[in-house]
Amino acid sequence: MAERRDPASSQGEPAAPAADMYPRKILEYMEGFLISKTVFTSCELGVFDVLLAAERPLSAEEISQAVGASVDGTQRLLGACTGLQLLNTQWDDGQAFYSNTEQSRVFLTRSSPLSLYQSIQYSSRTIYLCWHYLTDAVRSGRNQYEKAFGVSSKDLFQALYRSDEEMVKFMHLMNSIWNICGKDVVTALDLTPFEVVCDLGGCSGALAKQCTLAYPKCTVTIFDLPKVVRVSREHFVSAADQRIGFCEGDFFKDSLPAADLFILARILHDWTDERCIELLCRIYKACKPGGGVLLVEALLNEDGSGPLTAQLYSLNMLVQTEGRERTGAQYAALLASSGFTNIQHRLTGKIYDAVLGHKET
Repeated sequence: MAERRDPASSQGEPAAPAADMYPRKILEYMEGFLISKTVFTSCELGVFDVLLAAERPLSAEEISQAVGASVDGTQRLLGACTGLQLLNTQWDDGQAFYSNTEQSRVFLTRSSPLSLYQSIQYSSRTIYLCWHYLTDAVRSGRNQYEKAFGVSSKDLFQALYRSDEEMVKFMHLMNSIWNICGKDVVTALDLTPFEVVCDLGGCSGALAKQCTLAYPKCTVTIFDLPKVVRVSREHFVSAADQRIGFCEGDFFKDSLPAADLFILARILHDWTDERCIELLCRIYKACKPGGGVLLVEALLNEDGSGPLTAQLYSLNMLVQTEGRERTGAQYAALLASSGFTNIQHRLTGKIYDAVLGHKET
């Protein structure tokens, strides 16, 4: 007997979905921004700091009074944080008392050396606003500073550092990221042979510190814009960091100091391929024979399958910069086009990975 076919299927129309199909993942993705804003708001109000200072579980009423918020709103926020496993809840005589989880204590309190608080603030007050215009960015292929903040992005870093306050926020963001990921990226490949290091766009100096900790014989010069160097000296790099120095300049325009190794951490992903090659060629000329350049970036899989974080970061580069995230092979091609050879890359298993190119002796 011939098999009976659904008329819709024979006409190329999709078959009806199973009756019990449920779009769990899609609903989770739709609600993703709700989770982000719950974390952002909890940090902004200081919920995790209040619980750290109290050194005991607190009720919603106590927390609301400490952060200056309504009891009802605080209860709902605390409930969501509990659901997100950012808070522990214990009950006493029918009343809930809240305390930080270990992750929250380490990463969400302002005083922790591994705090992501400043990074969260930047995400909430800058990146989140740019992402409101993601559709426009996809359509136009351009960043969205003008729509989000009313500033021109003709000069990318004039837009990024559009005020001293915004510049300091960005520097805190970079500081918190390298406090967590810096050791992994500077030790992913052996940098022992390179004793004179220049960190281009070194910002707060957090990666430079990780480099000096990992390699006791190296010295690091942070090369950055004059106003960034001023803030870094005042707020981030102390006199105790004796093996870290500074050089002021624009790495596209000014002379680069000679070095054994140049570090470009989260730099090339800001720029087009043409601008990347322009910068890498300038570095090649300044690099000592036998030296190299270390790229620190979130690498995409060669087949484009992920990682999801790097794919999302590439969208973020669209709304915020002129650049994109790339694969290891794409960065290798940029390095090779600029004269570098013996190119290696290593995945760290965390957000950022390492690519190392060498200049022949």
